[in-house]
Amino acid sequence: MDYNEIREKAKEILSPLCLVCKECNGVACRGWVPGVGAKGTGNSFIRNYDYLQRVKVVMDLIYKGEGQDTSISLFGKVFSAPIFVAPIGGMDINYGGRIAEGEYNRRTLVGAKNAGIAAFTGDGANDTYFNEPLVPLKEVHGWGIPTLKPWAVDKVLEKIKLVEELDVLALAMDIDSAGLVHLAKSGKPVFTKSVQDLKEIVDGTRLPFIIKGVMSAEGAKKAADSGAYGIVVSNHGGRVLDNTPATTELLPEIKEAVGDRIKIFVDGGIRTGADVFKAIALGADAVLIGRTFTIMAIGGGAEGVQLHAEKLIAELKDTMLMTGCSSISDISKERIVLPK
Repeated sequence: MDYNEIREKAKEILSPLCLVCKECNGVACRGWVPGVGAKGTGNSFIRNYDYLQRVKVVMDLIYKGEGQDTSISLFGKVFSAPIFVAPIGGMDINYGGRIAEGEYNRRTLVGAKNAGIAAFTGDGANDTYFNEPLVPLKEVHGWGIPTLKPWAVDKVLEKIKLVEELDVLALAMDIDSAGLVHLAKSGKPVFTKSVQDLKEIVDGTRLPFIIKGVMSAEGAKKAADSGAYGIVVSNHGGRVLDNTPATTELLPEIKEAVGDRIKIFVDGGIRTGADVFKAIALGADAVLIGRTFTIMAIGGGAEGVQLHAEKLIAELKDTMLMTGCSSISDISKERIVLPK
């Protein structure tokens, strides 16, 4: 199947739970939580997408062309591009059970690895959300990043032991899940985390630890103080709080606040290789992309995930070519124009 055939197949499978819109911008699925949309008016998801579209790239073709290298080094490994598959869990409550949790994660993990990138896996109120992805994680020899909900610290440390045995790339925690409606309704307690809590988790694992759900310069500084390897600037795709700023809108001030003390990832509304370029120029080291990878996984399996990753990398290369960038380190704020 080609790219468009995979999208049409996904639309058949997912309708009416996800409309597989031509522009995955959050407009049609406002308020679909649980589901594929965002909380309340959906404005957080919509703003993520809209802001990034208003950032423009600056062409420059007068330079010595030596090709475009999109590779990056993170966690002591080399990846083909600064692109990761975001953690999405709860295939039963969010995607109507159209695919099993373990099979979904097998597709994202295998497809991502085949493209030279990596996938995050999820967690949730049902223990299977965390446990089922451990099987395909083992199959790809740990080439992935499990994501924990902000459970009590002792429970987090217990789960860390499971993933350390798999020799995974890193470990993440989406602290913004403390605001997820379905977690609250499930009776599975999640908690905000103090700097001391995060230090205890960092000290409790040999894995690089990533804190997902940071949305301010002050929050980024606190994350850096905890000793974490990285942060993901994320509003959980708009699913935990309505009317937040766009994630990429906050990147410059977060980068200024923490500099190179901590790696900066970002998600939210990133749909093309040009969007990846913009996010890097705004201050990110790498990006996470969720919903569109899920569509390709459901419609095209691991092959669909790989195809989407390769499409994004080709678009990123093309944007770098047209803006005078030979490597990821050449991408800077001078290569973009911010919205007025």
